[in-house]
Amino acid sequence: MTGAPSLGVRASSLEEIHLVARRIKTQSSDLARPETPPATRVVVVRHATPKAPIHKRFLGLFTLLVIPGFLLATSLPALAVNNTIEEALALSTGPQSTADLQSAVSESTAALTVERGAFSAETHDQLAARKRASQIAAARAGAYRTVGPAAAGDDYPFRTSGGGLSPLGYVTRQCTDFVAWRLNRDRGTIGPYSLVWSNMTPGGGSAGSWPRQWNNHGWQTSTTPINGAVAYQGNHVAYVKSVNGDGTVTVEEYNWGGSASYNTRTVTVGSFSLYLYPPP
Repeated sequence: MTGAPSLGVRASSLEEIHLVARRIKTQSSDLARPETPPATRVVVVRHATPKAPIHKRFLGLFTLLVIPGFLLATSLPALAVNNTIEEALALSTGPQSTADLQSAVSESTAALTVERGAFSAETHDQLAARKRASQIAAARAGAYRTVGPAAAGDDYPFRTSGGGLSPLGYVTRQCTDFVAWRLNRDRGTIGPYSLVWSNMTPGGGSAGSWPRQWNNHGWQTSTTPINGAVAYQGNHVAYVKSVNGDGTVTVEEYNWGGSASYNTRTVTVGSFSLYLYPPP
């Protein structure tokens, strides 16, 4: 055993020798194992969340209180509609009877019926008439912008007017103004005029009122035409240029068909419902 390292242990038996050998091996392994570095310590820093300002917290509280109240208020009408009268009585705070509620419902329905009755829709005829009036107005506006050369026989002095009233008091380039001009021409009173709106048809300027104005003055009317008479039909008047021997009349007129211009035509006597004789 000379030269063997001394381990400070006496080997008295074979088992002790093996035990010593295992200890030597264990100590050698521990010496060769590198030291484990100390574990790294991680420190987590938590920042405190700042509290919301007082006005924002108040706004949030207000929202929580208002929204449920709004939803409750909007649901009450639907509840009232869907419930029966008896359920409405149970929900009401005052002493009411079924008869009282039925009376209130009847009165509300009657008021609603009256309110709806104040409105009325236009009929198809009214819509068609309004559309036709709009088309005529548009045609007249276009006609007033168009002035052609004077036609043969057209001596009307305001044929180039763009609208407005003539010295006769009627709208220029309309049937009434042209006929009034011809009546004054036949009388020889063209400056100043003796027959104007104010003393001939003061109750209305439209052609539809001329027969009534003639009757108010006591002027003669007939279904038999004469030269120089006013031929009347509907809302239009024309000047009788000649009475023909074949049962026709030749008339001169303005604004026939909304043209705002001169026109002449020959038609049967019965094409006009009345003839207004010239004022005396």
